Amino acid sequence: MLALPLDSLLPGPEATLDWPSGLLPFQHDGVRALIASERMLLADDMGLGKTVQAIAAIRILFTQRTISSVLIVAPAAIVRQWQREFRRWAPELRTLIVHGPAHDRAWQWNAHVHVTIVSYDTLRTDLSSGAASAPGRKLWDLVLLDEAQRIKNNDTATSILLKRLDRRRSWALTGTPLENDLDDLASILEFVDHGAASSRSSFSRTEALLQRHRDLQLRRRKVDVLPQLPPKQIIEIPLVLGPMQQAAYRRAEDEGIVQLRKRGTTVRVTHVLELITRLKQICNVDPRTGESAKLRDIGERLTTLAAQNHRALIFSQYTDDTFGVGAVANVLKEHRPLTYTGAMTSAARDQVIAAFRSNPSHQALILSVRAGGVGLNLQEASYVFHLDRWWNPAVERQAEDRTHRMGQAAHVTVFKYVCEDTIEERIRNILREKQKLYDDVIDDVSLDLAARLSEDELLGLFGLSSPPRGGARKTSRPPLVDSTGAEAAVG
Repeated sequence: MLALPLDSLLPGPEATLDWPSGLLPFQHDGVRALIASERMLLADDMGLGKTVQAIAAIRILFTQRTISSVLIVAPAAIVRQWQREFRRWAPELRTLIVHGPAHDRAWQWNAHVHVTIVSYDTLRTDLSSGAASAPGRKLWDLVLLDEAQRIKNNDTATSILLKRLDRRRSWALTGTPLENDLDDLASILEFVDHGAASSRSSFSRTEALLQRHRDLQLRRRKVDVLPQLPPKQIIEIPLVLGPMQQAAYRRAEDEGIVQLRKRGTTVRVTHVLELITRLKQICNVDPRTGESAKLRDIGERLTTLAAQNHRALIFSQYTDDTFGVGAVANVLKEHRPLTYTGAMTSAARDQVIAAFRSNPSHQALILSVRAGGVGLNLQEASYVFHLDRWWNPAVERQAEDRTHRMGQAAHVTVFKYVCEDTIEERIRNILREKQKLYDDVIDDVSLDLAARLSEDELLGLFGLSSPPRGGARKTSRPPLVDSTGAEAAVG
């Protein structure tokens, strides 16, 4: 086969391949870099088309017969989006999503396709199956991780198993390569820098890590490459709880502190996190009376916005009818809101997105942050509300950038609520100080509450102190799971 020059394959007026549209210059650069790299961390700002750049590079590598097998690992909510984008940008490539019961997945792993797409959870399950692990027996020409921050914890089963995959090329896509600290970055680079002579210990908090990071990462910011993109305005709205909501909050906090004090030396971080979750929920809605300063404010603002033909996204970390997505939907019924949560099937979620895009009478889309914070393009909306704070700035930015991305023609406004004289205000003040420390290290950093606040700081939120240490208990960080039906508790 006659080798074609790269310039003739890239999307453009002279391309020998049929592309659905052109690419911007910085995207061309990204495609070139991926094609030339066996190891690449593509860390462009969210909304700059990392998926399209990766697919274009993969298509060209197949055309050049450089690769013959690709594995793409993505969050479950967006595996279908990857398949749709391949059908649009590389229609000649055969793709298959590995899903369903184990007996179906067994033949799917052995299917003759160009691109295999799988969720992190499914791949972890199948890689854990030992000798029957089809994905672990194969040599992949390319393994690509989307939302690669999913392997930021080096000691999780998913992270460990993924790094064992036999592969010739390793690409990782994420707009937030560092969420909590340098260990996150180290873990991602351990996947990207496969086959390197260096051991895991070389990726500690040293200059060597930062140098390797500079060698492997390609990152472009919206402000640098999309000067024409309308600005995004962040407005923090301080609210005072109404009388009944405030009474419910004070009662819950006072009772919670009493219980923490009663535990004495047996108090655990998990007990503090449970109280924080309960207080955050009451900041959303008083469960007994339904009073909500936040929902009242959202309702008033949305009525004004809808009269001006604006549409909105509303995010909550909770999904239930009392504190989260369901509660917002009930209050905003007159605006014909749609809801989008992880409890819905993939097909149902796709239908919701299609309905919101095609029917402007749906003036609001209410999403759980966990399910709707990544992978969606929702430029139809230009206003974003955060009902409650995830306490992880990168996760919040990911959610906001569902609408603040290429194709957005309107100024994007983001409203973030903080209830005064509550746990929300106290945590916000602590994280402001911590965020500044990380801003000097990397361009896009976020903080996880349970991971980044010490036990002393967590207890200090309620005027408590840690018990004496001598021979005392060890405190482990519990998973952030909420027993009230939230998709995540304290984010």
